[in-house]
Amino acid sequence: MTLTVGDVGADARHHGADFPASAQPTPPNPGPEIPTPLFGPTDRRRGLIVGLVLVVIATITRFWTLWLPTDKGTPVFDEKHYVPQGWQVLTGGNWIEDNPAYGLVVHPPVGKWMLAIGEWLFGYTPMGWRFMSAVSGILIVALIYLAVRRMTRSTLVGAIAGVFAICDGVLFVQSRMGMLDIFQTLFIVAAFTALVADRDQVRERMHKVYLEGRIGDSRFGPRLGFRWYRFTAGVMLGLTCGTKWSGIYYVIFFTLLAVGFDVAARRTYHVQRPWLGTLVRDVVPSGLSLVVMPVAIYLATFIPWFSGETSVYRYQVGNTIGTDGPWSWVPGAWRSLWYYESGILEFHAGLTNSAGYHHPWESKPWTWPMSLRPMLYAIENGPDQCGGGDCVRAQMLIGSPAMWWLALPVLLWGLWSWLVRRDWRYAAVVTAYAAGFLPWFAEIDRQMYFFYATVLAPFLVMGLALCCGDILRGSRKSIPGSRPEHQALAVLVVAIYIGVVVANFVWLWPIMTASPISPATWRNQIWLPSWG
Repeated sequence: MTLTVGDVGADARHHGADFPASAQPTPPNPGPEIPTPLFGPTDRRRGLIVGLVLVVIATITRFWTLWLPTDKGTPVFDEKHYVPQGWQVLTGGNWIEDNPAYGLVVHPPVGKWMLAIGEWLFGYTPMGWRFMSAVSGILIVALIYLAVRRMTRSTLVGAIAGVFAICDGVLFVQSRMGMLDIFQTLFIVAAFTALVADRDQVRERMHKVYLEGRIGDSRFGPRLGFRWYRFTAGVMLGLTCGTKWSGIYYVIFFTLLAVGFDVAARRTYHVQRPWLGTLVRDVVPSGLSLVVMPVAIYLATFIPWFSGETSVYRYQVGNTIGTDGPWSWVPGAWRSLWYYESGILEFHAGLTNSAGYHHPWESKPWTWPMSLRPMLYAIENGPDQCGGGDCVRAQMLIGSPAMWWLALPVLLWGLWSWLVRRDWRYAAVVTAYAAGFLPWFAEIDRQMYFFYATVLAPFLVMGLALCCGDILRGSRKSIPGSRPEHQALAVLVVAIYIGVVVANFVWLWPIMTASPISPATWRNQIWLPSWG
C-alpha cells in the first residue's frame, strides 16, 4: 500500500478531515473560513477491500479451536451462569430465563438472547454457546476499522486500528467466551460509530445550508431534519442497557458527546448563537434518541418477562408486595418489575469486600488500564493433557502488553490533544474510554473483575491508531522542512510497532486459546507477579 498524504489524513488544521485546496468550493459570498466539504473517506473501493481482509483475518482467529477450553465438556468460569440461561431462553418457550441459577437472574435478557441464537444453530455445545460471541468479536473489528477510518479520513490508519483490534488479547479472548461483555461491547462500539457518522452527516447538511446562504436566517442556525445515525446510536445504547446495567453510563457520556458535536458544528459554520442554537434545535431530539429511546428499548426487552407465567418475581404483588399503600395505583406487573430490579441492585450492592466477598482473581479499576491483574478463566495440567507428557492448557484474559502498557501515555496524549489541540477525535475516544472506566471508582469496595474492562479495549485500540496516524502525519505536516528521511523514519517507527503488537499476540496465543504448552513455557508467559 503506497503511503500518501491522503492515507494518513491531511487534517492538521481541522483535526479529522482532508483539506485539499482544490476541493474548497467558493461560497456565494466571501466570509469566514469554513471546513472543506469532505464528509468521510473517498477511497471506497480500497476501503472495502481492506475491510474485507480484516474481517477474514478476524474470522479465522476468532473461530480457530473455538470449542476449547471446556470443563469436561461443560462451560468454564462465568459461562456457567449465562450459557444455561441462554439455553433456557431458547427452550423455555417464552424467550425469558426463569431459573434463578445462583440465587437471582441479575442481568437483562439481551445478552442471553444472543447466546441463544448460537445455541439454536449448533445446540448446547461449545460452538453453540460461543458462536455469537465470535461473530460479535468480528463485527467489533469491522466497526473499529470503520470508525477510525471515518475519523481520520484514512484507510491506512483505519487498517492499523483493525490490526490492533484483531491482536488485542481482551477482545480476542472475550470473543471466544459465552459471556455477556462482548455483546455489550459490540453495541457500545456500534453506538460510537453511529455518532461519528452522525457528526459527518450534520456537517454535510450544515454545509449545504451555508452554500445556499441560509446560515444566518436564524440566530439559532438551521433545523437539520431527522438524523438516522443518531437514531441508530440510540437503538444500540438501548441494547447496551438491555445487556448490562452499566450501559447507562454510555447513555450519559454519549449524549454529552453528541451535544458537543452539535455545538462544534454550529460554531464551525458561524451560527450566531451556537450554544443556544444547540439547545433549541438539537437537545430535545438528542434526548429523545439517546436517552428516552434507550430506556424504552430496555423496558421492551422485558416483554417476555411481563407475559411469562414463570418469570422471576413476576407476581410479587399480593405475595411479597402488599396490594395497598401509596403506590397501589401502579399496575401490579410494573410494581413486580420494580421489586425485581431493586433486588438486583441490592444483590450487586452487597457484593463488597467489606462484607466478606473475595475472589482470588478480582481486581480494582486502577489496575485495568495496564492489565496489571488479568483473569484466569480455565487451567488444566498434568500428563494426561498431552498424551502422556507433562503440559499445561490455560486460558487467561489478558490485555496485550504491547498495547495496554501504553494506555496511560495514550490517554494523556489524548487529553492534551483534546484540550490543547482541540482535536475532536481524541475527545470522542477519551470520552468513550472514560464512560467505561471512571464510574467504577464510585463503588470501589465492590467485587470487580478485569473482564469489566472489555469495554475499554476498543477505545484504547482507537487511541493507539490515532497516535500512529499523528506520527505518520507529523512527519509530513508538523516538522518544518520535513525531508523524505523524516517520512521514512515515521513509517519505520509505526511499522515496527505494528510488528511488535502482532508478535505479542502470537506469543500470548497459547495462553489465550488453551493450547498445550510445557510448564516451562507457561512460566515464561507470566511476566509479572500479579499475573500469577
